[in-house]
Amino acid sequence: MLSRFRKTAALAALVMAFTVTACSSPSGGAGGGSDDSGGGAYASPSEEASTPADDAGAAELMVADSSLGEVVVDGDGMTLYMFDKDTQGSGASSCTGECLTNWPPLTTDGTPTLDGVTGEVGTITTADGSTQVTLNGWPLYYFAGDAAAGDVNGQGVGGVWWVLTSAGERMAG
Repeated sequence: MLSRFRKTAALAALVMAFTVTACSSPSGGAGGGSDDSGGGAYASPSEEASTPADDAGAAELMVADSSLGEVVVDGDGMTLYMFDKDTQGSGASSCTGECLTNWPPLTTDGTPTLDGVTGEVGTITTADGSTQVTLNGWPLYYFAGDAAAGDVNGQGVGGVWWVLTSAGERMAG
């Protein structure tokens, strides 16, 4: 019975993945925003003033083994993704509206902490005023189709969603 559940969940994730692709703006312009008040994508955590109290709600980035090899995950082991329709280093996310329902951003309330991640970590400000974490200038997202730590169901969805290596490089394949 569990096997049938997993097959059903996998099928649902695939259907959702194809639906998500349709939700993204093909031009990449809608929702990208011209307001770059987030301070830029390459803000280094060391450049930001912080105190231990500021970091209480900080996101954690780490590296974990997956079926694709070592990928960047959050502190709970949930896989993080980058979106090809974002512009690296632009300080803005191109994922808006329904896209955010299926690809929620990794947000933080302090300076992100790192464990094994060697890429440059920064932040941008989202349309709703949240602080989204970036890796090498790529805003980071979760995939709603990942149910457990180690899942990589969002890899390659629509040919535009990818996991990242510890150095913050797109992992195709």
